[in-house]
Amino acid sequence: MKRKVLSLLVVAAMAVTMLAGCGGSSDKAADSGDGSKKELNILMEQVPDTDYVLELLDKYEEETGVKVNVEAVNYEIMHEKLMTQLTAKESNYDVLVVDNYWVGEFVEAGWMEDLSPYIEKSGFDTSKYVKSMWEMVGEVDGTPYMIPFYNYMFSLIYRTDIFADKDLQAKYKEETGKELKMPCDTLDEYVEIAKFVTKEKGPDLCGTVNQAKRGDPISMEFCSFLYSCGGYFYDDDGNITINDKNAVHALELYCDSVKNASTKGAEGFALDESYNVYSQGGAASYITHNWMLPKIEKEAIDEVKGNSALANIPGGHAQNGGWGWAIPSNATDKQASWNFISWIESFDNCKARALAGGSPTRTDVFEDPDVLAKYPQNKTVLEVMEEAKMVPIMVDAPQLIEVFGRELSLAVSGEKKPQEALDTVAKEMENMK
Repeated sequence: MKRKVLSLLVVAAMAVTMLAGCGGSSDKAADSGDGSKKELNILMEQVPDTDYVLELLDKYEEETGVKVNVEAVNYEIMHEKLMTQLTAKESNYDVLVVDNYWVGEFVEAGWMEDLSPYIEKSGFDTSKYVKSMWEMVGEVDGTPYMIPFYNYMFSLIYRTDIFADKDLQAKYKEETGKELKMPCDTLDEYVEIAKFVTKEKGPDLCGTVNQAKRGDPISMEFCSFLYSCGGYFYDDDGNITINDKNAVHALELYCDSVKNASTKGAEGFALDESYNVYSQGGAASYITHNWMLPKIEKEAIDEVKGNSALANIPGGHAQNGGWGWAIPSNATDKQASWNFISWIESFDNCKARALAGGSPTRTDVFEDPDVLAKYPQNKTVLEVMEEAKMVPIMVDAPQLIEVFGRELSLAVSGEKKPQEALDTVAKEMENMK
């Protein structure tokens, strides 16, 4: 999934480090700071997993005497705020949380410290992380720049009671000659079933609810359609394939879903709006972040939280996503930064976050008996994660998502045909690295 340009990224990162003196050798990194700093600052996104970290910070201060301040903000402003700090002589942020979109950019610029010396010195075991997470927000071309924090991989969440309805099953069989089942095998089947439910039950109960808002929301949801229809951004040789027949078919299905199977207004929906529709009983299924199921079980109306299940995306390849902990190359006490990262990512603390409803990245936490007893769907989440795909690691990934989201929205609105929209994406990708 990584482009062949990645090897060049590491070379570029080394060059930037040598010129700017901000990354240094392994020996220098290991000796940068003595861990005596008594107050740490972190910028984080406003998501449930951040809340679960906040719940542990008093414990860290009690054990170490170090106070950790978290500034939690909306995702849209995080990148800009980080740029101000990462390009300064010294960063006010001691620890980074890095979205997988930013990995290529941050590596090339030399903004993240090579964690190898800290991992080796402390004996921190990185083998516990799920392979697909480690490859996305762990190491780049063999160099560990991050420790995976939490996953936001997509999955299918659906109402077991609705799809077990005998009358609905009989009517679907009569109309199509097929069995009504969820999860189903392909996205073609999924959209067909969702359209059927909307026709029979809508508008108060639609077959699905899309998050088709322009930009990141539509890009992330559509990626699961793309991958599960056999499409991707590049082939193994680095050739652009985002406008091939598989990708076009995926976008045709997605447009059909938004127009004919989803809740009215989905073109403007992001994460919160689609969640609200499903949790209040307005949709029979939806494709969303896997960590939405614990949230549903806590907050949704009774008939939803008691009858929701999780499965892989029909077709078998979910959009993977995640965040990683990192140390800024211009942090003032990198040892203190590492001390916190290694503590928050200990098994006990990762398990505590998972039991609270967080999104694990460690295999041993996914498989822990206590975690599975509370969240049995984590067995499925781990299986889905092992087959999930990610947006390619590249310097211009944020620009890619901006262009991608724009063109997908134009296709959904009918202003462009799917082929035309994806041809535009492919054309603009030619100048990306």
